[in-house]
Amino acid sequence: MSGAAAAAERLAGRLDELRERRARANAAFFAAEDERVARLCHRMAERFARGGRLLALGESPAARSDARHVAVEFVHPVIVGKRALPAIALSREGGSLARQVDLVAEPDDVAIAFGTDDAPSGAAAALTVAALEACARRGCLTIAFSAAGAEWEFAPPSDDPFVRQELAETLYHVLWELCHVFFDHRGLLEGREARRVHDSGASSFLYPFLGETERGLEDVMEDVRRSVVLKAEDVGALREQTLSDNRESLLAAAAALRASFDAGGKLLALGNGGSATDAMDAVADFREPPHGWPPRRSLDLTEDAGILTAIANDIGTDAIFSRQVIAYGQSGDALLCLSTSGNSRNVIEALAEARRRELVTVAMVGYDGGRVAQEGLADHVVVTRSQHIPRIQEAQASAYHALRELVELVGADAA
Repeated sequence: MSGAAAAAERLAGRLDELRERRARANAAFFAAEDERVARLCHRMAERFARGGRLLALGESPAARSDARHVAVEFVHPVIVGKRALPAIALSREGGSLARQVDLVAEPDDVAIAFGTDDAPSGAAAALTVAALEACARRGCLTIAFSAAGAEWEFAPPSDDPFVRQELAETLYHVLWELCHVFFDHRGLLEGREARRVHDSGASSFLYPFLGETERGLEDVMEDVRRSVVLKAEDVGALREQTLSDNRESLLAAAAALRASFDAGGKLLALGNGGSATDAMDAVADFREPPHGWPPRRSLDLTEDAGILTAIANDIGTDAIFSRQVIAYGQSGDALLCLSTSGNSRNVIEALAEARRRELVTVAMVGYDGGRVAQEGLADHVVVTRSQHIPRIQEAQASAYHALRELVELVGADAA
């Protein structure tokens, strides 16, 4: 076997290990936490029913992306039949997290903190814990993903920060999806009037176990618990599909990105909504990586609200990313696009502009790949085959985290 073939085999084997690591952690985490997740959904629904809001806290760049992600999911629900729920993301660009909490938090709010176990930045973790403690003093229900003094703590069973983030993302998506069940059983929420039957309406397809009659809390809780298990199984299978079916695309993309970085190039990343926050996360992972990896030159094209709103207002939303590719992209750079549909016009325009400027293009898309996959609009396309947006985003997180690691392994083999 040639040296190049052996190196390719080692990289493929490593990708298999990354996939198996995620499968084990996902199964163990939700098998242990399914009942607690169901009960937390109920507690959150009670808070929202009393006029509470979700406060998402994140100090470090990676934690900020999760805070932004969970807030946009609650405020702008992408699933038909779900009501918008008030949520605010607080991060370091607004100043001291604790001071922001003092100005914003109310007793019926729910506070969810990210990065309380941030090893690369102990100072950021301490600031987030202090803000979480301030929320608790205000009477907020508090949630964290490590031992941080929160009322509800969920510690993902992995030492890999990427796997921990992916499990946290699945958990907060599930909380978002399933707290709505209790709005449909109004008699089970404090401050709401009981009704004889629930009215799940257009969202009923999400909850296959719910009957049509009002039942006791424990019956509904069991339905929600079973739904938690099903959702965890779904994303486990989807991560398997994403990392297996797209193996060659991920390996080729990693090699192309590493070549770009080694030649002095930079990565641009973009997406819309929840995918915008995933672009934030990908850039954070390249700029401030774990495991002692070197930082890589990266730009988040979703970050500057002034630029985004100026282009959207004066030209149109289709141009919000392509104009930035024109401004920042150079031959030899790379562009990472995240899209659940593969059909977003501003993503397609950015990919077209990137090709005109000779950038390497990588796209992670859901559903059947949309126009991006069908028309070959990117050099390397990773397709997550699902129609459920939260599960797509969770599997895409596994894909760009694996890509981040492979970029460094490509270099190790080359050396």
